[in-house]
Amino acid sequence: MRNILVTGAAGFIGSNFVHWVVEHEPSVHITVLDKLTYAGNRENLADIPENRMDFVHGDICDEKLLSKLFPKADAVVHFAAESHNDNSIANPDPFVETNVVGTYRLLEAARAFDVRFHHISTDEVYGDLALDDPARFTEETPYHPSSPYSSTKAASDMLVRAWHRTYGVRATISNCSNNYGPYQHIEKFIPRQITNLLSGLRPKLYGDGKNVRDWIHTEDHSSAVWAILNDGRIGETYLIGADGEKSNIDVLRAILRTMGYSEDDFDWVRDRPGHDRRYAIDSTKLRRELGWEPIHTDFDGGLAATIEWYETHRDWWQGVKEATEAKYKAQGQ
Repeated sequence: MRNILVTGAAGFIGSNFVHWVVEHEPSVHITVLDKLTYAGNRENLADIPENRMDFVHGDICDEKLLSKLFPKADAVVHFAAESHNDNSIANPDPFVETNVVGTYRLLEAARAFDVRFHHISTDEVYGDLALDDPARFTEETPYHPSSPYSSTKAASDMLVRAWHRTYGVRATISNCSNNYGPYQHIEKFIPRQITNLLSGLRPKLYGDGKNVRDWIHTEDHSSAVWAILNDGRIGETYLIGADGEKSNIDVLRAILRTMGYSEDDFDWVRDRPGHDRRYAIDSTKLRRELGWEPIHTDFDGGLAATIEWYETHRDWWQGVKEATEAKYKAQGQ
């Protein structure tokens, strides 16, 4: 693949994927399509060489724009999504428009121009697991989304499968666990705690803090997506995970400890409505079929590097910190 179109690549995991491809695949040229909503930041791609990337400011729902971009692409990697659960609870409208309608428009373009299509999804489509359940999500786990966000991602997954089966679109899907690393918006759990401490604010923890997430460094996610895009079986779904299960309270205490604070130096806030208890990914299929393995297996080391990134890139996040915290305060969080 010489030319790939990446949607939503000014966001967190999309921009990290672009950086990964530029570093590891020198013959690949990338076209980025991004609407630059609040979660997209052109600065995330500022250091990408001009000869490696074209940036297009536009909407994935724009059929005319897609008809211009798709004929030039060997493949499309679809990251663009509204992704924050709290926002989806407050206002589901943009989640339906972007995650469902936008994916539909992209699939229609992929069908029209016969372009290889990879869809980035989430483990949240499977709902949650009990804290004492030894099971993990697999590709065979039934869908059971519990929030407007995860429901729209589940709908988009179903569209991808239908367009493959009905129209022969050359598509794959990956459902990934929680990413962490640089360029993540500060409304998200790990960067919010880090930037609170850097701003002299006490971190906030939902509910009882026992909710478990399965963490993966965004570089490992990127390498897995590239493996699926190139070698994954068409029509298949692959779960991406790095065996990184940790409770929210353990992650917060690791951040506090790493940054030199007491592990109890935080405030409890009321829980999110419908808050999923546990996510856990079984990535056996990906590892067995494609030989993929994560390299960032030391969570504490990856977390320390992430903290350092936010410490040294204050100009990247300080301009939106006040507004982000004001929004949370209005929600009692």
